[in-house]
Amino acid sequence: MDFSWSKEYTDYRNSVIEFAKSELDDDTLVQRDHEGTFPQNLWDKCGKFGILGLAAPARYGGTFEEVDLMRAAYALEGLGYGCPDVGLNLALNAHLWTVVMTITIFGDEAQKKKYLPKMSSGEWIGAHALTEINSGSDVYEMKTTAKKVDGGYILNGEKRLVTLAPIANVAVVFANSKPELGKWGVSAFIVDETMQGFERQPVQQKMGLRTAPIGRLKFTDCFVPDKNRLGREGAGFSICNHSLEYDRCCILAGKLGAMQRQLEQSIEYAKSRQQFGQPIGKFQSVSNRIADMKLRLETSRLLLYKMAWLKKNDKPAMLEAAMLKLHLGEAYVASSLDAIRIHGGSGYLTEHEVERSLRDAVGGVIYAGTSDIQRNIIAKFLGL
Repeated sequence: MDFSWSKEYTDYRNSVIEFAKSELDDDTLVQRDHEGTFPQNLWDKCGKFGILGLAAPARYGGTFEEVDLMRAAYALEGLGYGCPDVGLNLALNAHLWTVVMTITIFGDEAQKKKYLPKMSSGEWIGAHALTEINSGSDVYEMKTTAKKVDGGYILNGEKRLVTLAPIANVAVVFANSKPELGKWGVSAFIVDETMQGFERQPVQQKMGLRTAPIGRLKFTDCFVPDKNRLGREGAGFSICNHSLEYDRCCILAGKLGAMQRQLEQSIEYAKSRQQFGQPIGKFQSVSNRIADMKLRLETSRLLLYKMAWLKKNDKPAMLEAAMLKLHLGEAYVASSLDAIRIHGGSGYLTEHEVERSLRDAVGGVIYAGTSDIQRNIIAKFLGL
Protein backbone atom coordinates (compact mmCIF):
# COMPACT_ATOMS: atom_id res chain seq x y z
CA MET A 1 0.00 0.00 0.00
CA ASP A 2 1.50 3.31 -1.13
CA PHE A 3 0.30 6.57 0.40
CA SER A 4 2.64 8.80 -1.64
CA TRP A 5 1.69 11.05 -4.55
CA SER A 6 3.48 11.21 -7.88
CA LYS A 7 5.61 14.26 -8.67
CA GLU A 8 3.21 15.11 -11.50
CA TYR A 9 0.26 15.31 -9.10
CA THR A 10 2.22 17.13 -6.41
CA ASP A 11 3.60 19.71 -8.83
CA TYR A 12 0.12 20.43 -10.18
CA ARG A 13 -1.35 20.71 -6.69
CA ASN A 14 1.42 23.12 -5.69
CA SER A 15 0.74 25.22 -8.77
CA VAL A 16 -2.95 25.35 -7.80
CA ILE A 17 -2.08 26.46 -4.26
CA GLU A 18 0.22 29.17 -5.61
CA PHE A 19 -2.48 30.32 -8.04
CA ALA A 20 -5.12 30.39 -5.29
CA LYS A 21 -2.95 32.37 -2.89
CA SER A 22 -1.86 34.91 -5.49
CA GLU A 23 -5.09 35.30 -7.48
CA LEU A 24 -8.03 34.24 -5.28
CA ASP A 25 -7.05 35.43 -1.80
CA ASP A 26 -7.93 39.12 -2.02
CA ASP A 27 -9.08 41.66 0.57
CA THR A 28 -12.69 41.83 -0.65
CA LEU A 29 -13.96 38.57 0.85
CA VAL A 30 -15.42 40.02 4.05
CA GLN A 31 -17.41 42.54 2.01
CA ARG A 32 -18.46 39.98 -0.61
CA ASP A 33 -19.56 37.61 2.12
CA HIS A 34 -21.56 40.37 3.82
CA GLU A 35 -23.25 41.39 0.57
CA GLY A 36 -23.61 37.88 -0.88
CA THR A 37 -21.74 38.83 -4.05
CA PHE A 38 -20.55 36.21 -6.53
CA PRO A 39 -16.91 36.89 -7.56
CA GLN A 40 -17.24 36.67 -11.34
CA ASN A 41 -13.67 37.93 -11.79
CA LEU A 42 -12.28 35.09 -9.67
CA TRP A 43 -14.44 32.57 -11.53
CA ASP A 44 -12.97 33.84 -14.79
CA LYS A 45 -9.45 33.47 -13.41
CA CYS A 46 -10.21 29.86 -12.46
CA GLY A 47 -11.41 29.26 -15.99
CA LYS A 48 -8.22 30.67 -17.50
CA PHE A 49 -6.03 28.68 -15.12
CA GLY A 50 -7.80 25.42 -15.99
CA ILE A 51 -9.70 24.62 -12.80
CA LEU A 52 -13.01 24.55 -14.66
CA GLY A 53 -11.59 22.09 -17.17
CA LEU A 54 -10.88 19.32 -14.66
CA ALA A 55 -14.13 17.46 -15.39
CA ALA A 56 -13.84 17.22 -19.19
CA PRO A 57 -11.27 15.65 -21.55
CA ALA A 58 -8.98 17.94 -23.55
CA ARG A 59 -10.78 17.11 -26.81
CA TYR A 60 -13.83 18.92 -25.38
CA GLY A 61 -11.93 21.84 -23.88
CA GLY A 62 -10.76 20.17 -20.68
CA THR A 63 -7.44 20.77 -18.96
CA PHE A 64 -5.94 17.28 -19.37
CA GLU A 65 -6.20 14.50 -21.94
CA GLU A 66 -8.60 12.57 -19.73
CA VAL A 67 -10.46 13.30 -16.50
CA ASP A 68 -8.35 12.10 -13.57
CA LEU A 69 -10.33 12.20 -10.35
CA MET A 70 -7.33 11.53 -8.11
CA ARG A 71 -5.44 14.49 -9.53
CA ALA A 72 -8.57 16.65 -9.46
CA ALA A 73 -9.39 15.87 -5.82
CA TYR A 74 -5.80 16.49 -4.77
CA ALA A 75 -5.68 19.77 -6.68
CA LEU A 76 -9.03 20.95 -5.33
CA GLU A 77 -7.87 20.23 -1.81
CA GLY A 78 -5.01 22.61 -2.60
CA LEU A 79 -7.45 25.17 -3.96
CA GLY A 80 -9.41 25.04 -0.68
CA TYR A 81 -6.18 25.53 1.23
CA GLY A 82 -5.03 28.51 -0.81
CA CYS A 83 -8.39 30.22 -1.35
CA PRO A 84 -10.32 31.30 1.78
CA ASP A 85 -13.57 31.78 -0.16
CA VAL A 86 -15.38 28.51 0.63
CA GLY A 87 -18.45 29.74 -1.27
CA LEU A 88 -16.45 30.11 -4.48
CA ASN A 89 -15.03 26.65 -3.92
CA LEU A 90 -18.54 25.22 -3.56
CA ALA A 91 -19.64 26.98 -6.75
CA LEU A 92 -16.68 25.65 -8.74
CA ASN A 93 -17.23 22.08 -7.57
CA ALA A 94 -21.00 22.13 -8.08
CA HIS A 95 -20.44 23.29 -11.67
CA LEU A 96 -17.70 20.73 -12.27
CA TRP A 97 -19.03 17.51 -10.80
CA THR A 98 -22.81 17.68 -11.04
CA VAL A 99 -23.01 19.36 -14.44
CA VAL A 100 -19.79 19.17 -16.50
CA MET A 101 -18.88 15.66 -15.35
CA THR A 102 -22.45 14.47 -15.84
CA ILE A 103 -22.40 15.64 -19.46
CA THR A 104 -18.90 14.19 -19.93
CA ILE A 105 -20.10 10.74 -18.84
CA PHE A 106 -23.69 10.61 -20.09
CA GLY A 107 -23.81 13.13 -22.93
CA ASP A 108 -23.75 12.15 -26.56
CA GLU A 109 -21.15 13.53 -28.96
CA ALA A 110 -23.26 16.50 -30.05
CA GLN A 111 -24.05 17.47 -26.45
CA LYS A 112 -20.40 17.27 -25.43
CA LYS A 113 -19.26 19.39 -28.37
CA LYS A 114 -21.92 22.01 -27.74
CA TYR A 115 -21.70 22.41 -23.96
CA LEU A 116 -18.38 21.19 -22.59
CA PRO A 117 -15.94 23.66 -24.21
CA LYS A 118 -17.74 26.76 -22.94
CA MET A 119 -18.38 25.21 -19.54
CA SER A 120 -14.74 24.13 -19.22
CA SER A 121 -13.56 27.65 -19.96
CA GLY A 122 -16.03 29.15 -17.48
CA GLU A 123 -17.86 31.13 -20.16
CA TRP A 124 -21.03 29.19 -19.36
CA ILE A 125 -22.07 28.41 -15.80
CA GLY A 126 -23.92 25.19 -14.97
CA ALA A 127 -26.49 24.26 -12.33
CA HIS A 128 -27.77 20.88 -11.10
CA ALA A 129 -31.56 21.11 -10.70
CA LEU A 130 -32.86 18.30 -8.51
CA THR A 131 -34.40 19.47 -5.20
CA GLU A 132 -37.98 20.72 -4.94
CA ILE A 133 -40.16 22.17 -2.19
CA ASN A 134 -41.61 18.76 -1.27
CA SER A 135 -38.79 16.53 -2.46
CA GLY A 136 -35.62 17.21 -0.52
CA SER A 137 -34.27 14.06 1.09
CA ASP A 138 -36.96 12.11 -0.79
CA VAL A 139 -35.83 13.59 -4.09
CA TYR A 140 -37.63 11.16 -6.37
CA GLU A 141 -41.05 12.37 -5.22
CA MET A 142 -40.47 15.32 -7.53
CA LYS A 143 -43.41 17.07 -9.13
CA THR A 144 -41.57 18.63 -12.07
CA THR A 145 -42.90 16.90 -15.15
CA ALA A 146 -41.58 16.29 -18.65
CA LYS A 147 -44.47 15.59 -21.00
CA LYS A 148 -43.49 13.90 -24.25
CA VAL A 149 -44.56 15.81 -27.35
CA ASP A 150 -43.55 15.75 -30.97
CA GLY A 151 -39.82 16.46 -31.18
CA GLY A 152 -39.17 16.79 -27.47
CA TYR A 153 -40.61 17.38 -24.01
CA ILE A 154 -42.58 20.10 -22.23
CA LEU A 155 -41.18 20.79 -18.74
CA ASN A 156 -43.27 22.27 -15.95
CA GLY A 157 -42.24 22.72 -12.33
CA GLU A 158 -39.85 24.48 -10.00
CA LYS A 159 -36.52 23.53 -8.45
CA ARG A 160 -35.16 25.08 -5.28
CA LEU A 161 -31.85 25.28 -3.36
CA VAL A 162 -29.98 25.12 -6.66
CA THR A 163 -26.37 26.27 -6.46
CA LEU A 164 -25.62 28.86 -9.19
CA ALA A 165 -29.26 28.90 -10.35
CA PRO A 166 -29.57 32.72 -10.48
CA ILE A 167 -26.63 33.03 -12.89
CA ALA A 168 -26.69 29.67 -14.71
CA ASN A 169 -26.53 29.49 -18.48
CA VAL A 170 -27.10 25.73 -18.50
CA ALA A 171 -28.86 23.34 -16.13
CA VAL A 172 -29.02 19.57 -15.83
CA VAL A 173 -32.66 19.16 -14.88
CA PHE A 174 -34.37 16.08 -13.49
CA ALA A 175 -38.08 15.72 -14.29
CA ASN A 176 -40.68 12.98 -14.18
CA SER A 177 -41.42 11.86 -17.73
CA LYS A 178 -43.45 8.85 -16.55
CA PRO A 179 -44.79 9.57 -13.05
CA GLU A 180 -46.52 6.20 -12.85
CA LEU A 181 -43.09 4.51 -12.73
CA GLY A 182 -41.88 6.45 -9.68
CA LYS A 183 -38.12 7.00 -9.59
CA TRP A 184 -37.73 4.90 -12.76
CA GLY A 185 -39.81 7.45 -14.62
CA VAL A 186 -37.34 10.28 -13.94
CA SER A 187 -35.35 11.57 -16.92
CA ALA A 188 -32.51 14.06 -17.18
CA PHE A 189 -32.37 17.02 -19.55
CA ILE A 190 -29.88 19.70 -20.55
CA VAL A 191 -31.78 22.98 -20.45
CA ASP A 192 -30.13 26.24 -21.43
CA GLU A 193 -31.01 29.90 -21.28
CA THR A 194 -32.10 30.03 -24.94
CA MET A 195 -35.14 27.86 -24.21
CA GLN A 196 -38.38 29.75 -23.67
CA GLY A 197 -39.99 29.03 -20.32
CA PHE A 198 -36.68 28.61 -18.48
CA GLU A 199 -36.68 31.18 -15.67
CA ARG A 200 -33.84 31.93 -13.24
CA GLN A 201 -35.13 33.46 -10.04
CA PRO A 202 -33.27 35.88 -7.72
CA VAL A 203 -30.55 34.95 -5.24
CA GLN A 204 -31.79 33.69 -1.86
CA GLN A 205 -29.81 34.94 1.13
CA LYS A 206 -28.43 32.31 3.48
CA MET A 207 -26.40 31.67 6.63
CA GLY A 208 -23.08 30.89 4.98
CA LEU A 209 -21.46 30.16 1.61
CA ARG A 210 -22.80 33.56 0.64
CA THR A 211 -20.54 34.08 -2.36
CA ALA A 212 -22.10 31.03 -4.05
CA PRO A 213 -25.50 32.20 -5.36
CA ILE A 214 -28.34 29.80 -4.59
CA GLY A 215 -31.91 30.12 -5.80
CA ARG A 216 -34.79 28.63 -7.77
CA LEU A 217 -35.29 27.58 -11.37
CA LYS A 218 -38.79 27.65 -12.80
CA PHE A 219 -40.01 25.86 -15.92
CA THR A 220 -43.26 27.00 -17.51
CA ASP A 221 -44.22 25.07 -20.66
CA CYS A 222 -40.50 24.92 -21.40
CA PHE A 223 -39.90 23.00 -24.62
CA VAL A 224 -36.75 20.86 -24.53
CA PRO A 225 -35.89 19.06 -27.79
CA ASP A 226 -35.20 15.33 -27.83
CA LYS A 227 -31.54 16.04 -28.58
CA ASN A 228 -31.25 17.65 -25.13
CA ARG A 229 -32.41 14.61 -23.19
CA LEU A 230 -29.40 13.30 -21.27
CA GLY A 231 -29.17 9.54 -21.60
CA ARG A 232 -32.18 7.37 -22.25
CA GLU A 233 -35.66 8.12 -20.99
CA GLY A 234 -36.05 6.97 -17.39
CA ALA A 235 -32.30 7.00 -16.69
CA GLY A 236 -32.48 10.04 -14.41
CA PHE A 237 -32.27 7.99 -11.21
CA SER A 238 -29.06 6.28 -12.28
CA ILE A 239 -27.54 9.46 -13.69
CA CYS A 240 -28.27 11.38 -10.50
CA ASN A 241 -26.80 8.73 -8.21
CA HIS A 242 -23.69 8.52 -10.37
CA SER A 243 -23.16 12.29 -10.43
CA LEU A 244 -23.71 12.63 -6.68
CA GLU A 245 -20.88 10.18 -6.00
CA TYR A 246 -18.47 12.46 -7.86
CA ASP A 247 -20.03 15.49 -6.20
CA ARG A 248 -19.64 14.12 -2.68
CA CYS A 249 -16.02 13.29 -3.39
CA CYS A 250 -14.73 16.49 -4.95
CA ILE A 251 -17.11 19.06 -3.46
CA LEU A 252 -15.61 18.19 -0.07
CA ALA A 253 -11.98 18.21 -1.23
CA GLY A 254 -11.88 21.99 -0.95
CA LYS A 255 -13.23 21.79 2.58
CA LEU A 256 -10.40 19.44 3.47
CA GLY A 257 -7.96 22.12 2.33
CA ALA A 258 -9.91 24.71 4.31
CA MET A 259 -9.63 22.52 7.42
CA GLN A 260 -5.85 22.35 6.94
CA ARG A 261 -5.62 26.15 6.73
CA GLN A 262 -7.95 26.47 9.74
CA LEU A 263 -5.74 24.12 11.79
CA GLU A 264 -2.55 26.00 10.93
CA GLN A 265 -4.14 29.35 11.84
CA SER A 266 -5.39 27.95 15.16
CA ILE A 267 -1.96 26.54 16.03
CA GLU A 268 -0.30 29.87 15.21
CA TYR A 269 -2.80 31.75 17.37
CA ALA A 270 -2.42 29.28 20.26
CA LYS A 271 1.34 29.83 20.16
CA SER A 272 1.20 33.63 20.02
CA ARG A 273 -1.75 34.44 22.29
CA GLN A 274 -0.59 34.92 25.90
CA GLN A 275 -2.74 34.44 28.99
CA PHE A 276 -1.65 33.92 32.60
CA GLY A 277 1.96 34.35 31.57
CA GLN A 278 2.14 31.68 28.88
CA PRO A 279 0.87 30.84 25.36
CA ILE A 280 -2.69 29.52 25.50
CA GLY A 281 -1.55 26.41 23.60
CA LYS A 282 0.10 25.28 26.83
CA PHE A 283 -3.33 24.90 28.41
CA GLN A 284 -4.69 21.42 27.92
CA SER A 285 -8.21 22.63 27.12
CA VAL A 286 -6.79 24.44 24.09
CA SER A 287 -4.21 21.88 23.00
CA ASN A 288 -6.80 19.08 23.17
CA ARG A 289 -9.05 20.96 20.78
CA ILE A 290 -6.16 21.33 18.34
CA ALA A 291 -5.39 17.62 18.66
CA ASP A 292 -9.04 16.84 17.83
CA MET A 293 -8.88 19.15 14.80
CA LYS A 294 -5.80 17.30 13.54
CA LEU A 295 -7.48 13.90 14.02
CA ARG A 296 -10.61 15.00 12.12
CA LEU A 297 -8.45 16.35 9.30
CA GLU A 298 -6.43 13.18 8.83
CA THR A 299 -9.36 10.74 9.04
CA SER A 300 -11.25 12.89 6.54
CA ARG A 301 -8.23 12.92 4.25
CA LEU A 302 -8.01 9.11 4.21
CA LEU A 303 -11.71 8.78 3.38
CA LEU A 304 -11.43 11.36 0.60
CA TYR A 305 -8.40 9.75 -1.03
CA LYS A 306 -9.96 6.29 -0.88
CA MET A 307 -13.15 7.60 -2.46
CA ALA A 308 -11.20 9.33 -5.26
CA TRP A 309 -9.19 6.15 -5.90
CA LEU A 310 -12.35 4.06 -6.18
CA LYS A 311 -13.97 6.43 -8.70
CA LYS A 312 -10.75 6.77 -10.70
CA ASN A 313 -10.71 2.98 -11.04
CA ASP A 314 -14.41 2.80 -11.99
CA LYS A 315 -15.38 0.99 -8.80
CA PRO A 316 -18.73 1.45 -7.02
CA ALA A 317 -18.40 3.87 -4.13
CA MET A 318 -21.87 4.69 -2.82
CA LEU A 319 -21.04 3.46 0.69
CA GLU A 320 -17.68 5.24 0.73
CA ALA A 321 -19.28 8.42 -0.64
CA ALA A 322 -21.84 8.37 2.17
CA MET A 323 -19.17 7.82 4.84
CA LEU A 324 -17.01 10.61 3.41
CA LYS A 325 -19.91 13.05 3.14
CA LEU A 326 -21.06 12.29 6.69
CA HIS A 327 -17.66 12.37 8.35
CA LEU A 328 -16.09 15.34 6.57
CA GLY A 329 -19.27 17.42 6.75
CA GLU A 330 -19.62 16.88 10.50
CA ALA A 331 -15.86 17.20 11.09
CA TYR A 332 -15.67 20.62 9.46
CA VAL A 333 -18.48 21.91 11.66
CA ALA A 334 -16.82 20.56 14.83
CA SER A 335 -13.40 21.95 13.91
CA SER A 336 -14.85 25.33 12.97
CA LEU A 337 -16.49 25.57 16.37
CA ASP A 338 -13.21 24.58 18.03
CA ALA A 339 -11.41 27.29 16.04
CA ILE A 340 -13.81 29.92 17.37
CA ARG A 341 -13.31 28.71 20.93
CA ILE A 342 -9.53 28.78 20.54
CA HIS A 343 -9.66 32.36 19.24
CA GLY A 344 -12.15 33.41 21.92
CA GLY A 345 -13.83 36.77 21.51
CA SER A 346 -11.72 37.62 18.48
CA GLY A 347 -12.95 34.45 16.76
CA TYR A 348 -16.53 35.60 17.23
CA LEU A 349 -15.91 38.88 15.40
CA THR A 350 -16.41 38.98 11.64
CA GLU A 351 -13.32 41.12 11.03
CA HIS A 352 -11.01 38.27 12.10
CA GLU A 353 -12.59 35.89 9.54
CA VAL A 354 -12.78 32.92 11.92
CA GLU A 355 -16.53 32.79 12.45
CA ARG A 356 -17.19 32.60 8.70
CA SER A 357 -15.82 29.06 8.59
CA LEU A 358 -18.53 27.87 10.97
CA ARG A 359 -21.26 29.55 8.93
CA ASP A 360 -19.85 28.02 5.76
CA ALA A 361 -19.40 24.59 7.37
CA VAL A 362 -23.01 24.14 8.48
CA GLY A 363 -24.21 23.85 4.88
CA GLY A 364 -22.05 20.75 4.48
CA VAL A 365 -24.33 18.69 6.73
CA ILE A 366 -27.29 19.55 4.48
CA TYR A 367 -26.39 19.91 0.78
CA ALA A 368 -25.67 16.87 -1.45
CA GLY A 369 -27.63 14.73 1.01
CA THR A 370 -28.05 15.49 4.71
CA SER A 371 -25.97 13.76 7.36
CA ASP A 372 -29.05 11.79 8.40
CA ILE A 373 -29.55 10.51 4.86
CA GLN A 374 -25.88 9.45 4.74
CA ARG A 375 -26.40 7.49 7.97
CA ASN A 376 -29.41 5.78 6.40
CA ILE A 377 -27.34 4.83 3.32
CA ILE A 378 -24.54 3.43 5.49
CA ALA A 379 -27.01 1.46 7.61
CA LYS A 380 -28.66 0.01 4.49
CA PHE A 381 -25.29 -1.22 3.22
CA LEU A 382 -24.76 -2.90 6.59
CA GLY A 383 -27.99 -4.83 6.15
CA LEU A 384 -30.14 -2.78 8.53
